[in-house]
Amino acid sequence: MSDFLHDFARRFASLDAGNLHRLGELYTSDVHFTDPLHEVIGLDALQDYFAALYANVEQLDFEFIGFDPVRDGEGYLRWVMSYRHPSLKRGRLISLEGCSLLRWNAEGKVERHRDFFDAGALLYEHVPLLGTAIRWLQRRLA
Repeated sequence: MSDFLHDFARRFASLDAGNLHRLGELYTSDVHFTDPLHEVIGLDALQDYFAALYANVEQLDFEFIGFDPVRDGEGYLRWVMSYRHPSLKRGRLISLEGCSLLRWNAEGKVERHRDFFDAGALLYEHVPLLGTAIRWLQRRLA
């Protein structure tokens, strides 16, 4: 189980805009992918989603920091994603911690991929006026 998670993480981290055709090696044709901002069903839709993601960032890297099997065919990956987007944080590097719940089949392909992360820390806090308002509100609530 842990071997699957380590192998998946290694292969996923090697993806970039030029090799997204390799998603089919990792995911089933009817994969169900969810994160706090999107829900995608099917390999073709997942390839489109990742193509748009890579087209809009200048850099995108994953460091996998935890491999937590739950049961046969299911486990969590903990990660730190680092990215640069020209419109966010003046193009400086942004890092975000998160985790992914993966469920895979007997052939070793992921059928369900659900990401958990703070969408505000990913995006909203780095938009010029919106980020200022969110940080002010966070301080008020603390």
